[in-house]
Amino acid sequence: MFQNRLVNIMLIIIISLTLVGVVAFVLFNYFSSSTEAGAEPTIDEIIDNSWETEEMTTNLKNGDIFRGRFRVHVETKSGAEELQKRDFQVKNIIIHELADRDPEELQSKEGLKELEDTLRSDINGIMEDGKVVRVYTTQRMIQ
Repeated sequence: MFQNRLVNIMLIIIISLTLVGVVAFVLFNYFSSSTEAGAEPTIDEIIDNSWETEEMTTNLKNGDIFRGRFRVHVETKSGAEELQKRDFQVKNIIIHELADRDPEELQSKEGLKELEDTLRSDINGIMEDGKVVRVYTTQRMIQ
């Protein structure tokens, strides 16, 4: 009788440890995917989760002409789809931002980075599904 009780206790302990091990393994695999917080996205993820404007031509603050394209990278695929639907709003934001800029600002790295950061925060203001990670200037010409 004492041995049966000891065998039952050992079986319960072995089954419990096995169950804890399986749960730990599943949780480890689930949380250690390539999209960890702080991990850089792959180029395929950036392309899948982004939208590029058509070539845009607009006036700058002093009357010069800016011609360029932008790629907007968002966190999720659904965010990229929302961005595509909001293309007219995004273009409006870009045109308004460029209208307040001088050509000298846009010809420097710092000025271009400031424009991209401003566009990111302004576009985030209209997004409902996801956030803009970064805005890339993919084409730029000032006349």
